[in-house]
Amino acid sequence: MSSDLIIDVTPSEIVIALQENKKLVELTREKSGAKFAVGDIYLGKVKKIMPSLNAAFIDVGYEKDAFLHYLDMGPQFSTLNKFLRVVSSRKSKIPSFSRIHSDPDIIKEGRVTDVLKAGQNILVQVAKEPISTKGPRLTSEISIAGRYIVLIPFSDKVSVSQKIKSNEEKNRLKKLIQSIKPHNYGVIVRTAGEGKKVADLDQELRRLIDKWETTFHKLRRASAPSLIVGEIDRTTALLRDIYTSNFNSIIVNDQSVCTEIAEYIESIEAANKKTVKLYKGHRPIFEHYGIEKQIKASFGKTVSFKNGAYLIVEHTEAFHVIDVNSGNRAKTGVDQETNALDVNLAACEEIARQLRLRDMGGIIVIDFIDMHNQNNRLKVYEYMKEVMAGDRTKHNILPLSKFCLMQITRQRVRPEEIIETAETCPVCKGLGTITPTVLFADDLETKVHYILKDLNKKRIYMAVHPYIHAFLTKGLRSPRNRWIFKYLKWVSINANSSYTFLEYHFYDENMEEIIL
Repeated sequence: MSSDLIIDVTPSEIVIALQENKKLVELTREKSGAKFAVGDIYLGKVKKIMPSLNAAFIDVGYEKDAFLHYLDMGPQFSTLNKFLRVVSSRKSKIPSFSRIHSDPDIIKEGRVTDVLKAGQNILVQVAKEPISTKGPRLTSEISIAGRYIVLIPFSDKVSVSQKIKSNEEKNRLKKLIQSIKPHNYGVIVRTAGEGKKVADLDQELRRLIDKWETTFHKLRRASAPSLIVGEIDRTTALLRDIYTSNFNSIIVNDQSVCTEIAEYIESIEAANKKTVKLYKGHRPIFEHYGIEKQIKASFGKTVSFKNGAYLIVEHTEAFHVIDVNSGNRAKTGVDQETNALDVNLAACEEIARQLRLRDMGGIIVIDFIDMHNQNNRLKVYEYMKEVMAGDRTKHNILPLSKFCLMQITRQRVRPEEIIETAETCPVCKGLGTITPTVLFADDLETKVHYILKDLNKKRIYMAVHPYIHAFLTKGLRSPRNRWIFKYLKWVSINANSSYTFLEYHFYDENMEEIIL
């Protein structure tokens, strides 16, 4: 399977599109200056203890207090608390981390009132980003993720990813990590660590330890609430989690981001640095590579997949509902049960893609086409598990009920990706009445005249819908040719299929938009 990463960098955000076999499977947005991302470590202040919930609300600087449950504090919370007091004290010298003596683990059945009090400073990590009206969800079981391993301070446990099947390899990795890790550090070996040499793992272990230990000096100077360790940007974090040698290309439309990614790829696999390429085309990068079209086709309430079959996707506050419909896909000469199985199996592939693409989390209920044969229901269940095996997000799939309903739970750590694909009528603006269309060309010419004569621009670039592009450019007597001869200045018109029908934008010779 070949993978491609297309990255669109704009002043306000970075949009990352992951394609597998030229099909869009993930879409991630990172706002410029975004805070409270999963993995960020904060020095927070306990605002309110909630004994009835066995939890506390923590001020980390977000508009709404973050939520920390007792069970998310981690067994080593007492040791973390002691460490925070020692490091924050300006009177004492910062001790060596490996020499800190661990306190007894807090009991699993304990109460939050036994370990926390209002006004107390606490070191926390974002486990779930703010979603809807809720603030971030926190944990005090700190972990720092690398490509091959995850470092867990205040623990001495070594574990290996369950996705590594070979017991021999698991034992090799466990012994290897135990021989190189310092005291007071636990390590989880990720799936990407399979087969790696001791030098690679040791290098990353040292880097993660350095990253953690640089926080000591920050904590001494910090006052709650404040960010102590920021997770790497989402582009690099995504690469860290998904990058393999199967990547065909990583294409970016920004020089600085391209350089950062190239340096990161070189640090983990120098031979593949050439897969990182800078896009220099004039058309928007997503339109050039067909991403924009796939976004329009993949989001929205109705999603088609094979030969007329389609899904209806509904979202509620409590859960998501997906309805599978055969449409006009019924095959002649095939009984209803076989046809239903065929459609349901095809739907599994598209549903697995939709869950990743929209990053749908929580409870998902799927209404498959009715099948009376228990073996057929089992086939759909097994196939759904197979196609969802590539989903990195934790999930659990239940077998189909006798009504052909399937329930899936999928971990939700970020807001769901929602893109509105239905467009307001560009002619009536949703009012049901329109201005005379014959005046549209006159309106354009008035604005061209104003830009070239009144603003005295040397040349202009116009971006329009493909239909309008054809109207303005086709033929010797086209409006564009008429404007060029009339004003003796260059007029360039480009088509952009992501625009609504009568949408247009003007740009000057420096490609800065002219706001009229």
